[in-house]
Amino acid sequence: MVRVTVPIPGKAYDVVIGTGVLAEAGEHLPSLPGARRAFVMADRAVVDRCFRPLASGLAAGGLDVVLLTVPSGEEAKTLQVYGTLVHQLATQEAHRDDLVVALGGGATGDLAGFVASTYMRGVPFVQAPTTLLAQVDAAVGGKTAVNLPEGKNLVGTFAQPRLVLADVDALGSLEERIYRSGLAEVAKYALTLDTDLLEMLEADPRGVLARDPATLEWLVARCVSAKARTVAEDEHDAGSRLFLNYGHTLGHALERLEAFEGRTHGEAIALGMVFAARLSERRGTASPGLAGRTTRLLSSLGLEVDGPLPAPDDLLVAFRMDKKFHDGVRFVLLRDVGDPLVVADVTDEELRATMDEMGANA
Repeated sequence: MVRVTVPIPGKAYDVVIGTGVLAEAGEHLPSLPGARRAFVMADRAVVDRCFRPLASGLAAGGLDVVLLTVPSGEEAKTLQVYGTLVHQLATQEAHRDDLVVALGGGATGDLAGFVASTYMRGVPFVQAPTTLLAQVDAAVGGKTAVNLPEGKNLVGTFAQPRLVLADVDALGSLEERIYRSGLAEVAKYALTLDTDLLEMLEADPRGVLARDPATLEWLVARCVSAKARTVAEDEHDAGSRLFLNYGHTLGHALERLEAFEGRTHGEAIALGMVFAARLSERRGTASPGLAGRTTRLLSSLGLEVDGPLPAPDDLLVAFRMDKKFHDGVRFVLLRDVGDPLVVADVTDEELRATMDEMGANA
């Protein structure tokens, strides 16, 4: 078991990483004076895979467990589902000291965290991520949100959990596409913040692809440590935390234009990183070779590095709805691996040229 602390002043919490930590939930919970119930929010597929050990662990910690089921994936992240959940909490007389637990992938964590941060102006919550993407990224850092038709994560809060339980046992039964989707976020950390991780993945990704538990424990801890340092420096996305959005400007645009029913988040982010690498080279920010190294890494992890893009005009409109938009479309680019920067002066002409290079539909 590995324990990583996210050292946000006044809001520090631990991420517990290992095998069987869901069943040990009661042992890892921080002090929660007055908490009587734990409201676990999860979709049905995750309930079948992971609810029983978590419920046992929470009960051992003295909490009565109430299950609230939600839709799977991005379908959960709507104002309608949010409204249903807060009504369920109210009708079951959930109190301010009671606990909300997000059991599932990044979408469930975003939704449940938003519910917890707004119900009664905030109740304690725990993240129990069950996908690789959520364990290495989405469950850590306190971003909560739901989507609007106009864009992803446009309604949300910054609210830190009290604890994150990252049980790598849950990763063994993930379907292959979802597991590999999470590897896109791993690649993001490797390319932007952790070149030692990058070298490991480039040298031999077999343990990662085989889901070796010891390798996964190390991998999750490595990514969480990188994110913990970044979030502690910049909790509210005003500076260095923006680097964690590498690949996300195009990625979020693709998700929105495909109505969250096409590529997975990781698949969209993988294409976004290829786009950002090509744009970095086009602008002279990075030397030639960055895009090639990026595509080799992503391909070795089983991720697609090309594919049809929407029409350029549609993408440009979607870019302008990105949360990072500020007097222009802001992109996270790389000078080199491990050396990211945020730019706000990318022109439409540069974007169109890069889209054309990647085969955008006219």
